[in-house]
Amino acid sequence: MNLKISSFLGKTEAKQDKPEKSLHPMLLMCIVVMLCAVFSYIIPAGEYTRVMDESIGAELIDPDSFTYIERTPTTLMGLLESLTLGLQNASYIIFFLFIIGGMFSILNGTGALNVAVANMLKKLKGHEILLIPILMVFFGSGAAFLGNFEEFLAFVPLILAICITTGYDSLTAVGIIFMAATAGYGGAVTNAFTVGIAQQIAGLPAYSGQGIRLILLGILEAASIAYVMIYARLVKKTPKISEAYSYDQKYNKGKKIDLDNIPVFSARQMLALIIFIAGIGFSVWGVIVKGYYIDELSAVFLATGILAGIAGGLRPGEICERFIKGCQDMLFPGIMIGLANAAIHILEEANVMDTILHGLDGLIGDAPHALMACAMFIAHEILNVIVPSGSAQAKLTMPLMIPLADQVGLSRQVAVIAYQLGDAFTNILSPTGGEILAALAICRVPFSKWVRFLLPLFLIWWLIALLFLVFITQMGI
Repeated sequence: MNLKISSFLGKTEAKQDKPEKSLHPMLLMCIVVMLCAVFSYIIPAGEYTRVMDESIGAELIDPDSFTYIERTPTTLMGLLESLTLGLQNASYIIFFLFIIGGMFSILNGTGALNVAVANMLKKLKGHEILLIPILMVFFGSGAAFLGNFEEFLAFVPLILAICITTGYDSLTAVGIIFMAATAGYGGAVTNAFTVGIAQQIAGLPAYSGQGIRLILLGILEAASIAYVMIYARLVKKTPKISEAYSYDQKYNKGKKIDLDNIPVFSARQMLALIIFIAGIGFSVWGVIVKGYYIDELSAVFLATGILAGIAGGLRPGEICERFIKGCQDMLFPGIMIGLANAAIHILEEANVMDTILHGLDGLIGDAPHALMACAMFIAHEILNVIVPSGSAQAKLTMPLMIPLADQVGLSRQVAVIAYQLGDAFTNILSPTGGEILAALAICRVPFSKWVRFLLPLFLIWWLIALLFLVFITQMGI
């Protein structure tokens, strides 16, 4: 049985201790950026007219206004400028990453987190696998109900240390966080950035249809949890079948927590840990009650790091040094996010985004009624590669999808569910997904290894999505 599962995951051969040669992730993103520049010469330029919708305070496209315009392909200077412009466009999340890295570096300097995690893992010895469903339900719920995604990057260093210590690998760590979060986005229940905006554009009651969405969320999360647990068991039993084995040996081995020599948990460390937990709790409260986003969360994490450092006995100079070290650790993830945004910037400047959307609209319009919802889902998945923002995609596509749904008698609620499913899965498969690139960069694992690990679950997600859409369409939801 184990051999079959291992073969299914593409890991039947043991890996050598030395990392194999593979395409550098920065080089991969540079190739993507250059391909986008080439596409700017191939894809015709076009645009939709935008009209202001006062009810949501945003511009929406007029679905009947598409026209082709003069080409504006990327020049050599435009290609070279795209990196700095991509970094600028993604500056909010890059600097958020710096503050996250700084906070964890300060906390690690106090020793509080390592000692606390070590004690927890020691008590769970032999039952560490239980952490996977617990953590994945936490991350999945945050995505489904609060719209959290980028914020989960804050937990990557912690989950990575837990997984390395318990005998799992770095891919398991990224999977626990972002496979759960992706399933949460696909089965979103009260996600204001996706369901909230899409239902408002569709003229549906806010967060209506929660029952059917809870069922979808449960199915997607159950499949994701089972997949990660099976993989984690296999890796723990035979570490060398892991695609990330050689990389973990080289880069992440030192992150393993020594459970045999756990230092005494001092009063200062206890206070630092309490401040950290309080900071996370305050962040959750802020997101739910006050609508906090990146700027507010950055402020909370910055204050949490400084206060934890003081409580943990670090001198002001040490806090500064630790913070700078944490920022350095996040430099590579930040550059990867900038490159991902450079690719998107090139397509936007070449005015080909609306042309791509218009082409997808034409394909959906030709789909048979029974398959309309599935066609909408696939179109959203394709578009999600170049428009990874859920709110931006809703404003871009729903004004097109709702009239199409009305035309063929498809429920608007089904159209919204097709959108939220299509907005989810390619977020962590496409190289333009900045968050997943950042997480992989933190773990020092190549994108190609992640794709091989993810692909079987990605196909399972697609199967679930297509069957679910056919079912609710036939049920007349």
